[in-house]
Amino acid sequence: MARVSQEHLDARRRQILDGAARCFARNGFHATSMQDVLAEVGLSAGAVYRYFRGKEELIGAIATEAFTAIRSAFEEASRATPPPTPDVLLGAVLRLFLEERVEGADRQAFARLIIQVWTETLRNEELAGTLSEGYNGMRVAWTRLVTAYRENGLLHADVPADHVARTLIATAQGFIAQQALFGDVAVEVLEDGLRGLMSMSVPQDDEPI
Repeated sequence: MARVSQEHLDARRRQILDGAARCFARNGFHATSMQDVLAEVGLSAGAVYRYFRGKEELIGAIATEAFTAIRSAFEEASRATPPPTPDVLLGAVLRLFLEERVEGADRQAFARLIIQVWTETLRNEELAGTLSEGYNGMRVAWTRLVTAYRENGLLHADVPADHVARTLIATAQGFIAQQALFGDVAVEVLEDGLRGLMSMSVPQDDEPI
């Protein structure tokens, strides 16, 4: 009997995850059954259960992929020297995470899936641990980046690096939430808004306001 190649196994697993993600994005985790997933991917129960024992494992795999993808996007985009400013970095991350992974209207569905993953962590301790690990990893990456900003003379405010990191992560999360709720939110809007905020200057005491 011929052995199944690893490429085939990986492609089949990808097929299942993508189909399940479409179902979850369309109907939500709890309204989607395994039968819905089987119909979406066009495979038998035996073929799917070979990779995932049930819906919880599928949710966990999709969540882990999502957390890993956005963390990797931050790390990849922040390796440039000199470090990119927040508007450039967040723009690059969100394009990599949203626009290059999915097309057109699917971006809103993908963003909705991410929101569902976040809410699922409130009832699933394993997912909560995965989210916490990914979040803390991004905080570390951004904290290093803030240090690089200061070393390059780009950031002068005496604000704890972790506070800046949390704020920038919240900006990315807020953008994903807007995409999920309203759709058709261009990354350029976020870049322009950040660039505008970055251009602000605090007047001195003797300057007119």
